[in-house]
Amino acid sequence: MNGIRIVFASVLLSLLMLGGAAASEKVNINTADAETLSRVLSNVGPAKADEIVAHRAANGPFRSVDELAEVKGIGLATVERNRDRIETGTPAPRRASATAGVSPQR
Repeated sequence: MNGIRIVFASVLLSLLMLGGAAASEKVNINTADAETLSRVLSNVGPAKADEIVAHRAANGPFRSVDELAEVKGIGLATVERNRDRIETGTPAPRRASATAGVSPQR
């Protein structure tokens, strides 16, 4: 009887550890596809994941996790719920216009 308890406790502990590892998966919102976004992020289904990808395509990379709240259907609560799962990487700096820093000729 004691052996069964030990086996049961070991299996239960293994399952808990496996669940914790899956919950700690991170996703780069600047490179991930919609399927990955919906799989990793809590409260983000396929439609919201598609919105994230569309927003990124139209506006460029996210500079911070907080910018995710600008996406249609994503609120601050969703951002906070997923903050530990989201990475932005190091997006390229925005390009300056060709005339920036050039003084006009007289």
